[in-house]
Amino acid sequence: MPGNAIDLSSDEIDRLTPTRDFSRRGFIATTVGSGFAAAVMPVTAQTIRTRSDGLTAGEVTIPAGDFKMPAYRAMPAGKTGLPVVLVVSEIFGVHEYIADVARRFAHLGYLAIAPELFVRQGDAQSYGEIARLISEVIAKVPDAQVMGDLDACVAWAGANGGDTKRLGITGFCWGGRIAWLYAAHSAKLKAGVAWYGRLVGEPNALQPKNAIDVVAGLQAPVLGLYGGADAGIPLDTVEKMKAALATGSKAARQSEFVIFPDAPHAFHADYRPSFRKAAAEEGWKRCVAWLEAHGVA
Repeated sequence: MPGNAIDLSSDEIDRLTPTRDFSRRGFIATTVGSGFAAAVMPVTAQTIRTRSDGLTAGEVTIPAGDFKMPAYRAMPAGKTGLPVVLVVSEIFGVHEYIADVARRFAHLGYLAIAPELFVRQGDAQSYGEIARLISEVIAKVPDAQVMGDLDACVAWAGANGGDTKRLGITGFCWGGRIAWLYAAHSAKLKAGVAWYGRLVGEPNALQPKNAIDVVAGLQAPVLGLYGGADAGIPLDTVEKMKAALATGSKAARQSEFVIFPDAPHAFHADYRPSFRKAAAEEGWKRCVAWLEAHGVA
């Protein structure tokens, strides 16, 4: 979509790409939530920018075992006892789009936390090629590690202004799959929203289960927001998931799908050509309403 693209010089690209450095312990120090991942450049002119006025927003460090995990946190300034929402990124990590989504939630009264879940395995934002990013970083991230890191975010939220009795999760693409898995993992979760997350797939040692494999153990209802024109997630896999949910746990049977017929993958990603304004806005309304209806807000 050439008409929507921004022509960026190399210097401008450098400014949009987060700065990274490695400490002596091999951890990655990040500027979380600033700039866009190299693999998605150039960003499009339609990119939404949500102001941080009235918010406390920026990078925090969350203890996850003996690891100090960077995350982006956004919340209403000076408020406590806030509902908590975990915002789980696509494969590109916590870049500006994910930080913006966190700010949108904060303006609705949430404590939103977007953790850098790939940081032990590598710097997702620095990769310019998606295939290399997946093989060298994303494929090496264990689901068990992710579940533990999200639990650590919940514990941190409870000590930093959040009411973890009102806990939700939402995730995009890779994060959509994680939203389904976390709904089976966490007894504290009230509700989840999965945006076009993979439902089926070949298990392996690091990712032993997919969404369809955990329906019997779902502990919170999930709303699935999917595109009918998603080339990577065929609608027949959605139908298989629906059938599995119908015979799953109580929370599984309460879960729902909304299919946007003409929407492709990543239709909510306003910084990409895949963005579909009408579907994104309707999906966001349904996301917020779902969390409210299930006791998160």
